[in-house]
Amino acid sequence: MTKQYAKLGFILAAFSLVACVGLSFVYAATKDRIANQASVQLQASLKELFPEADAFKDVTADLGGSFKGATLDAAYLVERSGAPMGMAVKASGNSYGGPATLLVGVGIDRRIAGVRVLDSKDTPGLGYNAMNPSYFVDKATKKTFPGQFTGKALTDGFAVKQDVAAIAAATITSKALTGIIKASGDAAQAYLEHTSSVGGN
Repeated sequence: MTKQYAKLGFILAAFSLVACVGLSFVYAATKDRIANQASVQLQASLKELFPEADAFKDVTADLGGSFKGATLDAAYLVERSGAPMGMAVKASGNSYGGPATLLVGVGIDRRIAGVRVLDSKDTPGLGYNAMNPSYFVDKATKKTFPGQFTGKALTDGFAVKQDVAAIAAATITSKALTGIIKASGDAAQAYLEHTSSVGGN
C-alpha cells in the first residue's frame, strides 16, 4: 500500500511539473504580446482623451508612487507643438472585486479631460458596468460612469450620490473608482502647478 501511495505521489508530482513547465512556456510566449497589446491600448486611450495632442512625454519618474490611496502607475505630460495641454495619469486602486486601473486626463484648465477604465475585476452586470459603453448612469444625457467626469472641475466634491452619479447597486465600486479619479486629478494638478511655477521663475 505504501508503494502504491508513493507511486501515485510520484505520478502527481510529474504531472504537476509538466503543467508548470508548460505554463511557463505559455507565459514566456505570450507576455511580450500582452505587453504590446496593453501599450497599444494605452496609446489609443491617450489619443482619445487628447485628440489634438502631438506628444505624450513620460514623466512617471517625477509623479509615480502612491497618492491618496491610489497607485500612480504612469504619467504623461500632454503637449501640442511643445506647449503643455495637460496631463494623463494611469492609476490603480482597490475596488469591490479587486484592483482597478484607470487613465485620467486633466486639462491645463484643471478640469477632467476624460476618464477611461482600462481594467476592472468587479462583478459583471454591476460594478463592471463602469467599463460598459452602453450602461448610462444618466439615461437622459446618455452619460456613462466615466463619461460623467469629462469637464468636471478638480475643485468639485467628487462625492458619490451627490455630484457623482453611482452605478446602480454598485456603490462600493463607484466610490472606489471616484477616489482613483480624484487622486489622479489632484496629483496631475500638483505636477502642473509645480512645473508652471518652476517655469515662471
